[in-house]
Amino acid sequence: MEDSVGGAAVRAGGRADCDVVVVGGGIVGLSTAYALSRLAPGTRVVVLEKERGPARHQTGRNSGVIHSGIYYRPGSLKARYAVGGAAEMVKFCAEHGIPHEVTGKLIVATDREELPRLHALVQRGRENGIPVRELGPAQIGEYEPEVRGAAAIHVASTGIADYGLVARQLAESSGAEIVYGGAVDLVSRRAGGVAVRTTAGVVVRAGALVNCAGLHCDRVARLAGDDPGMRIIPFRGEYYDLARPGLVRGLVYPVPDPAFPFLGVHLTRGIGGGVHVGPNAVPALAREGYGWGVVRPRDLADELAWPGAWRMAWRHWRYGAGEIRRSLSKAAFTEAVRRMLPAVNAEDLRPAGAGVRAQAVLRDGTLVDDFLIREAPRTVHVLNAPSPAATASLPIGREIARRALDSLARA
Repeated sequence: MEDSVGGAAVRAGGRADCDVVVVGGGIVGLSTAYALSRLAPGTRVVVLEKERGPARHQTGRNSGVIHSGIYYRPGSLKARYAVGGAAEMVKFCAEHGIPHEVTGKLIVATDREELPRLHALVQRGRENGIPVRELGPAQIGEYEPEVRGAAAIHVASTGIADYGLVARQLAESSGAEIVYGGAVDLVSRRAGGVAVRTTAGVVVRAGALVNCAGLHCDRVARLAGDDPGMRIIPFRGEYYDLARPGLVRGLVYPVPDPAFPFLGVHLTRGIGGGVHVGPNAVPALAREGYGWGVVRPRDLADELAWPGAWRMAWRHWRYGAGEIRRSLSKAAFTEAVRRMLPAVNAEDLRPAGAGVRAQAVLRDGTLVDDFLIREAPRTVHVLNAPSPAATASLPIGREIARRALDSLARA
């Protein structure tokens, strides 16, 4: 699935008409194409992805967790879509033979100061309709013998999946025309719809545009002539692999800080049996900055020019300094892991691949915590869809597809 899928109507230097053009071949864009084919059979869809295959960024570089929805504010899009989306994702994986497992997970309070936040999560889980089991220190060992804590909760509905394979299946099942290898560099609204051009010379005319460009969604919005009211500030999440995976049976998370949309360094047993440790959350120096050595001046200039980036940094510098310290010091990272898993040592942690989170930041420095979808004439912009977007991708895709179809109907 490297160049195009589903036919040859769109090719470099060519032109094709369709009903909806989707920018972005990650799991949200592909789920949108899939939903369009289910909600309105016969809808002609083209997906444009700048990489040479699907799921090369956020979708293919996350920890593979099917989130339960326990963390998210009741009534929020994240809560609504994650709770239902988790069950849908398990069913989708089972129907298509995609490796997955419902493992359950522990959320561990490592000291008594975290107990109020842990109890708040229990209440939030109940409000979101998620069964949880509260555990004392001795009961933690029933699930994870090597984990220590003052208390914990067990969330049975959490699982793991191979989201890269999910994305490929969505692409195949959508019936959409998918074109890889060209970034969108021009969007033109016309009386009859929109025209989109890529750096590969592809020109697509469509009745409506869906922007699922992830790390570049704000730029695509501006290309369309729309002010997104936010900027993407990229945060790199760095991982290690656990050399002694037998120390962990399943998934183990700390109690998150409610002030941030990050879940903290956690332990995740993957589909293949290995255990990922991470991620942290450090500012990246490029939108696709998967290491400290990756610096792109244009991306950095975009960040520094956005007032919200400075306001965010001023407001949260202590938190950021701690994350950077854990990035630059393996000893500090190990110390964070040892709070939950005392048996681990620095030699147990082997560097693994990193991911970059596309975090929307508002002008006042607020880190957008919920999914953010905005509409403009003949256009739907998905401006914030980090975790748990993979978990929630099927219902998110339906919501975006409905809005795109409404846009077509109003035209």
